[in-house]
Amino acid sequence: MTLVASAFILVLPRRFVILPLLMGTLYMTRAPVIEIGPAHLTLVQILVLVGLIRAISKGEWVVGGLCRIDHFLILWAALLIGSSFFHTSDAWIFRLGMVWAQLGSYFFFRVFVQDVEEILYIFKALCVILIPIAILMLVEKNTGKNFFAILGGVDAISAVRNGHVRAAGPFAHPILAGVVGATCFPMPLFVWTSHRKTALVGLFAAGGSVFASTSSGPIMMLLFIILGLAFWKVRSYLHTIRLLALMGVFALDAVMKDPVYFLMARIDISGGSTGWHRAQLIRSSIEHFDEWWLTGTDYTRHWMQTGVYINNTQVDITNHFLQMGVWGGIPLMIVFVMVLFAAFGTVGKVLRENESASFEHKFLIWGLGAILFGHVWNFFSISLFDQSIVFFYLVLACIGTINLAMPFSGGEAKQVVSRIRESRYIVAKMNIVKGKSGIGKNTTFRGTLG
Repeated sequence: MTLVASAFILVLPRRFVILPLLMGTLYMTRAPVIEIGPAHLTLVQILVLVGLIRAISKGEWVVGGLCRIDHFLILWAALLIGSSFFHTSDAWIFRLGMVWAQLGSYFFFRVFVQDVEEILYIFKALCVILIPIAILMLVEKNTGKNFFAILGGVDAISAVRNGHVRAAGPFAHPILAGVVGATCFPMPLFVWTSHRKTALVGLFAAGGSVFASTSSGPIMMLLFIILGLAFWKVRSYLHTIRLLALMGVFALDAVMKDPVYFLMARIDISGGSTGWHRAQLIRSSIEHFDEWWLTGTDYTRHWMQTGVYINNTQVDITNHFLQMGVWGGIPLMIVFVMVLFAAFGTVGKVLRENESASFEHKFLIWGLGAILFGHVWNFFSISLFDQSIVFFYLVLACIGTINLAMPFSGGEAKQVVSRIRESRYIVAKMNIVKGKSGIGKNTTFRGTLG
């Protein structure tokens, strides 16, 4: 899989290069690795490296230069590695590998996805790529046997909670498999008008993955994404909605016996949800704030009565924001939040500057923000730790690309000039008449100016 995907990354046209990485992420578990000294290179890390080699050799780079999201992510990576000096001696190796996979996959997408049409092409492709995963996960839910176990890294016998089989597919946990399905579920909607049959297949595949995971977290994430999409109709009142939501949180906190975040302890959609653990984890982190706020901590086992069976020093940190705090304290958590703020700010900025764009393009921009909105709420109930996080960075990268690829309202000509300079939307073949200046008779122009 690694050799074939690497070969395709090196030889495919740029717009197709992203497909081998997505297929490798979906069709391979994280267990197979290549060991080089202390490093254990996964398929994602290897493909990111191959993509870097291709980009350097062909002179390919991020369209339009770096944006705010890029800058904050680079700062996040620097803090993550830098704070490792306050932890165990081998922490920097683990974190370097994490940055390699996560920041690397983000810039992989930024380099090889460079306009709106290419984003839509990826969404259409995912409708098809997800089909085998959905089918195998649905079969797993019915039989209780995970067919990806032959690759290692996942249990052959599926997890069962309160009589419900929870399919994980190639991912390390059923919740992570459901998160991928929830992330991809809105994507078919953006290609509905042009490829309706493909979109229907994609909705089945993504929705089937969420259903087979039998996890409350992905279901709630999907509901928040749908809520975000529904806000499109009232986007002019979004500031008022946010203010009312904040007032509602304060009102609930005032009348509830427990802190307001204990609402998640009362949510159980799939049967057997562990919402109380997630709420109590937040409370415990506040009680032990002095232990982790500055540079993080290597020991959290005393925070909760339950721990992690593979690690006797940590509890199960089922909160992505809190995981940032455990790794690098409040500074790392703040920078990660700033990445999200930059992404949401980019969505709003691009929408304001593209009032004259088509409905399909504006709804795509809004939809990317809605998917990110679902991820933010999901981060309060899970910390992404396997290859599923690649899909979070895919959404971030698409937002960063749209920021620099969409035409600006009232300034379409400016974007046309930019496209000509980048030699991406127009290909010119010029035959210069010998001894004369100008363009020859046989000059042909191919491509679209928009």
